[in-house]
Amino acid sequence: MNQDNDRSDPNWERRIIEKLASEGLAEQRRRRRWGIFFKFLGFAYLVIFLAAVMDWPGAGDRLSDGKRHTALVRMTGTISSRSDISAEQIISGLQAAFEDKGTAGVILSINSPGGSPVQAGIINDEIRRLRGKYPDTPIVAVVEDVCASGGYYVAVAADNIYVDKASIVGSIGVLMDGFGFTGTMDKLGVERRLLTAGESKGFLDPFSPENPKHKAHAQEMLNEIHQQFIKVVREGRGNRLKETPDMFSGLMWSGEKSVALGLADGLGTVDSVAREIFKAEDVRDYTVKPNFMEKITKQFSSEVAESLANALSRISLR
Repeated sequence: MNQDNDRSDPNWERRIIEKLASEGLAEQRRRRRWGIFFKFLGFAYLVIFLAAVMDWPGAGDRLSDGKRHTALVRMTGTISSRSDISAEQIISGLQAAFEDKGTAGVILSINSPGGSPVQAGIINDEIRRLRGKYPDTPIVAVVEDVCASGGYYVAVAADNIYVDKASIVGSIGVLMDGFGFTGTMDKLGVERRLLTAGESKGFLDPFSPENPKHKAHAQEMLNEIHQQFIKVVREGRGNRLKETPDMFSGLMWSGEKSVALGLADGLGTVDSVAREIFKAEDVRDYTVKPNFMEKITKQFSSEVAESLANALSRISLR
């Protein structure tokens, strides 16, 4: 009955054709969207695979030919467990450099404002261990633009430190930074509702009024880490250090002044040290860089730790 009614309409054929055409176009769009999706997915897998296979070579990928050379490990940026200059990365490069029988000497090229005291301490300890294990292989720290705080914490483990006359050296101190938002919250009419189990669990919460007890505890902790830093500097530099009242105050000096203070041993570059001190102009880079998959894994695994750390003020050798 409906079919007869439809056919009685002089435009029924046109409507059917338009409907079929519309459905055909919709189907083409669906197929095109799915095609684009699967092509993109395949391309993404290909990129990840190639990045994992063809990413930066590590020190372990290097085959030694036994020829005498200067081994170079670069430490550039902020020292952190999540950065390219984590203790894991730097130590891997240093170990490979010392283990190579053709290594005449190791240069640790530093351009760092500092960072994690823990990561810097781990690198310092490993350098001293390697010096004891390979007593005939010297290690020298060469400073580029900056060797401050945690960067200097690492540098003092080397046999000698060479700088440019305009390098920035020092900042032997520790800081914990954060913000307080209680005044802003009062103006906005925002109330902080913090529930804790443990009277100090809200330690240095930026949205709560400053607690004198918490502040005193934080200062005590900073002082303790500062003394550890000072001890490491004194042990590393020994009698070369010409201590002044403000040497451990967190101040920084030019490379030229740092030599006069005994914080460094002289002026030099990677090339000049290799050529004039190690007598091995062939410089080979042992710097280990994390590949693509390592970066993704490290980023993902540290998200929870970072969210917890952000609840506190950050402690750093910067």
